[in-house]
Amino acid sequence: MLRPQADPVAEAVPTGMRIAGAFSWRFLVTVAALAVVVALVVLLQDIVVPFLVGLLVCALLAPFSAFLQRHRWPKWLAVLTACISVVVVLGILALVVTAQVRYDLPTLERRLTSNVQTFQTLLASEPFGITSAQVTKYLAEATKFLQTHATSILSGAAEAGSGLVHALEGLFIVVFTTIFVLIDGHRIWSWVVRIFPRRSRGRIDAAGQAGWKTLTSFIRVQLIVAVTDALGIVIGALALGLPLAVPIGVIVFFGAFVPVVGAIVAGIVAVVIALVFNGLVPALIMLAVVIVVQQLESHVLHPFLTGSAVKVHPLGVVLGVTAGTTIAGVVGAFFAVPFIATVNAMVHAAADWRPGEDPSATASAEESDDREVDHGGEGDHGGEGDHGGVQS
Repeated sequence: MLRPQADPVAEAVPTGMRIAGAFSWRFLVTVAALAVVVALVVLLQDIVVPFLVGLLVCALLAPFSAFLQRHRWPKWLAVLTACISVVVVLGILALVVTAQVRYDLPTLERRLTSNVQTFQTLLASEPFGITSAQVTKYLAEATKFLQTHATSILSGAAEAGSGLVHALEGLFIVVFTTIFVLIDGHRIWSWVVRIFPRRSRGRIDAAGQAGWKTLTSFIRVQLIVAVTDALGIVIGALALGLPLAVPIGVIVFFGAFVPVVGAIVAGIVAVVIALVFNGLVPALIMLAVVIVVQQLESHVLHPFLTGSAVKVHPLGVVLGVTAGTTIAGVVGAFFAVPFIATVNAMVHAAADWRPGEDPSATASAEESDDREVDHGGEGDHGGEGDHGGVQS
């Protein structure tokens, strides 16, 4: 029996080079496919971004909705209650902020007038030497500049109006995404899984379940951290007698959902308000309060709550937020860490899945392995109610 002759060209290429070539073309094809996906996301960002925000809101509300359903609430009533609770909380925050701004307005006017006069006196002294006449001249030049460029300013206002319309459209998508995923998330996900080949459906389902579980855990942890940061900053602001303490706390609360960047921006706002209205010493004390709160969050609260539920290294958080900010600005910074955490969980679940295994059983086994690696120090804070969010 004749043996097939070996290909001399293949024999001339070293084995390592053949493996590298096979890996390289597959890698290039994968990168090209990802580039197409990114291009589509950028093209459809007015739809994709609100949809992703709706998924985050749904991940926040799904455990609460599942909790109500486990206590024999009808599904429609549980979903409606969860959605209304968000609206009520946001409404209460808006009312409290408005009330404090109106209450502090006379004090703010007096302090601002006094500080402006002090600042003018400082500018008029050496080494600045800027008199009131020069300030008036600068203001006149600024007014003339605004009048000269009125057309471009009006066009910018028109663009802002168009942006408001897009924001309302996005809010509409967020609301409907949240409601329909909470009501019919299981059937939507089953339809997505059926798009893939039959042999891959089990692995895709396991990856999706693990990703959803990680996302709900991440959002819950961020919510607790945001509330804790806001309370710490508000208590410090009230102790220093700062005006607008509650608005500062609201800014800190929402800023905490953007890791690293949000905390820095919120801290700067608090320190600037203390400097403008209370002076240098209260501003330095406020800076110390912000640093202490952020350090407690980073080194105590966040690791304790996260545990093994969301395994993202701090270096990955910093690099992810930086890359997200470079690619998509504030939106990229907001979605960077939940995206990295979810994809990481999905990849691990897909790699560990074996035919015939139930996705929920696989997720439980992974949690058990994680607790053994962590020596049981963190506990499992992300288990209950999350699986029901996908299937609700």
